[in-house]
Amino acid sequence: MKLADMPEINLVDVTVEEVETAVLDCYKDFTGRTPGMADPVRLFLLFESEVIYRIINKINYAGRQNLLRTAEGENLDALAANVCTTRIPASAAVTTLHIKLSAARDTATLIPRGTRVSPENNVYFATNTDLLIPPGETTGDVAATCEQMGEAGNGYQAGEIAKIVDPIAYIESAVNTTKSEGGSEAETDDALRERAFEAPERFSTAGPSGAYEYHTKSANASIDDVCVWSPSPGVVQVCFLLAGGIVPEAEMLGIVDKALSAKDVRPLTDKVEVVAPAVVPYDIDVSYYIDGDADAATTQKNVAAAVQAYVAWQGARLNRDIDPSELVRRIKAVSGTRHVVVKSPAYTSVGRDSNKLNPEQRVEVAQANAVSVRMTGRED
Repeated sequence: MKLADMPEINLVDVTVEEVETAVLDCYKDFTGRTPGMADPVRLFLLFESEVIYRIINKINYAGRQNLLRTAEGENLDALAANVCTTRIPASAAVTTLHIKLSAARDTATLIPRGTRVSPENNVYFATNTDLLIPPGETTGDVAATCEQMGEAGNGYQAGEIAKIVDPIAYIESAVNTTKSEGGSEAETDDALRERAFEAPERFSTAGPSGAYEYHTKSANASIDDVCVWSPSPGVVQVCFLLAGGIVPEAEMLGIVDKALSAKDVRPLTDKVEVVAPAVVPYDIDVSYYIDGDADAATTQKNVAAAVQAYVAWQGARLNRDIDPSELVRRIKAVSGTRHVVVKSPAYTSVGRDSNKLNPEQRVEVAQANAVSVRMTGRED
């Protein structure tokens, strides 16, 4: 059973009406009289019933904090600790910088750790280690980490981080060669809850897919979906997707590869390959009619939001088929819309179940390309 399919549990399952009835019955049994509708005693008893019901809700809340399915915050942290799982803290974005000297030198050139480079705003990337460029050479590469935790440093394409904040003699340029990524906020309750539920998988030493999924998600809080398969004996391929349907690039692939290559994670006989999903692009071309009395501007705004929600849903999971019926359902759910005409996308199979993958086949994710949404008229 999936964790999300498990029912929520109430220690005391009672409605406010049942509490009121029980309080009034107790009063009647004790005094022998039934207070009228306008009797001050009745009003006071109803007030007491509300207090009792609120206490019952607190009891239920406290009880649910002992269950993985419904625990929150520090209570969830305590439950996850029972299976040796802790919340992933916020992390900073990383990239690789290419340092170039103005000319070759007779002596080694030191670029000290902490040298900062910026994409010309208030975001700064500092080198992780000292970089020593040997005599006669003019270039070197060094890893750099954003000084600001969270997602602020994500998404800078190669070449966009190029302003040297801390000038050093003989350096002509410093520019990132990889897209900056890996920055994330602290792990959410939902993500931690799911990892804690999957945690027992990692206790096996046989290298099951569930263990690789757990360790992949544990590498960075921004990892949202994972697919693991074996294309050939002894080879394990791991593919993952970042939150928001973002396809990982070199830096994130390196982070996960390092996490899965640890001696206490990877079985000795496994060759682990970390890959990014292949993108299946699709276009959205849809038109719709609205009710004769519907407010056009409001309906148009809500339909646009529904389409964006569909795009996010479609790209949020690996191997999720492109399903135009889901797009129609979301648009039809908007108040004021009539019928919907979808020219594209057509239903398209995306990827396959990881247990049935061919050795050459990669896991896929659908991503929207061009989006065209038109309101074509009214219908009475």
